[in-house]
Amino acid sequence: MVDVSQKSHTARVAVAVSAVRMRSETLALITEGRAKKGDVLGVARLAGIMGAKRCADLIPLCHPLPITKVSVDLSPDADLPGIRIRAEVRTTGQTGVEMEALTAASVAALTVYDMLKAAEKTMQITDTRVILKDGGKSGRFEDAR
Repeated sequence: MVDVSQKSHTARVAVAVSAVRMRSETLALITEGRAKKGDVLGVARLAGIMGAKRCADLIPLCHPLPITKVSVDLSPDADLPGIRIRAEVRTTGQTGVEMEALTAASVAALTVYDMLKAAEKTMQITDTRVILKDGGKSGRFEDAR
C-alpha cells in the first residue's frame, strides 16, 4: 500500500457510472415489477452501497476508508435499453474514493445482471468509469464525455 500518513485530511468525493444493456423485454421486467427475483433496482442499490463499504476487502492495495456518504442511483433508460448507474462516495481523509465509487457502480451492475440472468444471458455491463473526482492534492477531475 502507498503511505498516505503525510497527506492532509481533506473532503473528497468521487462519482462513477456504469450501464447494463439489455433487451427491451428484459427492461420491461424491471419497470413493470415482474422480475422473478424481486425488486431489481432496490437490491442493486443496496449491493452497490455494500460494495463501496467493502472495497478494501476486494481490492488488495486499497486503503480502508471512513466513508461518510454512499449513494447509488439506478435509472431505467429505454434508449439504451437498460439501466444507467451512478455511484457517489464521500469521505474526509487522506486518500481518494475513486475505487469505492467504481466498486459501488460495478457491484450494482453485477447485481442487475444476477437478478435478470434467467431472463437474458446476453446483457452487457458497459461504460464503467470515474466521471468526477475532487479533493486532495491533485484537485478536481471531470470526464467531459
